[in-house]
Amino acid sequence: MAFAEYDVVIRRDAMSVYNYLMDPGHLPLWRDGVRSVELLSGAAGAKGAVYRQTIAGPGGRPVAADFEIVEARPGAEIQYQVIAGPARPHGGYYLSTEGPGTRVRFALNCEPKGFLARLTNPLRRRMKAEVGQLDRLKSILEHMPAAE
Repeated sequence: MAFAEYDVVIRRDAMSVYNYLMDPGHLPLWRDGVRSVELLSGAAGAKGAVYRQTIAGPGGRPVAADFEIVEARPGAEIQYQVIAGPARPHGGYYLSTEGPGTRVRFALNCEPKGFLARLTNPLRRRMKAEVGQLDRLKSILEHMPAAE
């Protein structure tokens, strides 16, 4: 099993952070490797929504990494399950108010199967790099003008 998590405190309220994260169109802005995201089915930003996501694969080739939102608690939690692609991690953003800001924890868990089972260490390193990109999210959100 491969697992990775990382957290940051963002100087924004929990609902602002949650609303930004619930728009998967923002993913290419802060997650390196995400090329495009579009809604396939369901209500945008709601539990059950399915998104077509294209990520950069080996050699920069596009790889499908479609996902479904499996849990959505406004201001507190977003969980998703990757449903297409070679690796199918379960991930989530967990938010909690901390002073004037919001602590955001990004966690990924993957149980590799088949040939990927032999690649647990590289998969773990990739997942660690993915969750570490929360620093980019923090920078983007803290430099955006506050909602009025």
